[in-house]
Amino acid sequence: MSGEPAPPGELLPWEWARRRLAGARDYWGATTRPGGRPHCRPVWGVWLHLESGQEVVIVEGAARMGHDAETLREMCAVYGPKYDYPISPREDGTVVDASGTGGPAFHVVPEVVFGWGPELASPTRWRF
Repeated sequence: MSGEPAPPGELLPWEWARRRLAGARDYWGATTRPGGRPHCRPVWGVWLHLESGQEVVIVEGAARMGHDAETLREMCAVYGPKYDYPISPREDGTVVDASGTGGPAFHVVPEVVFGWGPELASPTRWRF
């Protein structure tokens, strides 16, 4: 947390982080505005930063709009049932809901993921 090396101990397995990312309902997204000012908000998603402060998983990477058709279909197939809010892919790389409201879908390509359990137990870093 403060830049010091973690005490020796057991590292968390990737499956620990994957289960929490897939099972979460709300995530925190953090971006920077063009001038560098941070912007954070809770969002729905398939994976991102979890809202838990006790079992923490933080995904860092570059967010991009647009997807290939197959990736967008796969994302919609997970997102719709998860939130009981069906969305469908459009050919332009955006998504649309049942009411016809559409918008972009963002994809974060993970570069590094951090995780730790309660009481900062087993701090672990995964690199991609």
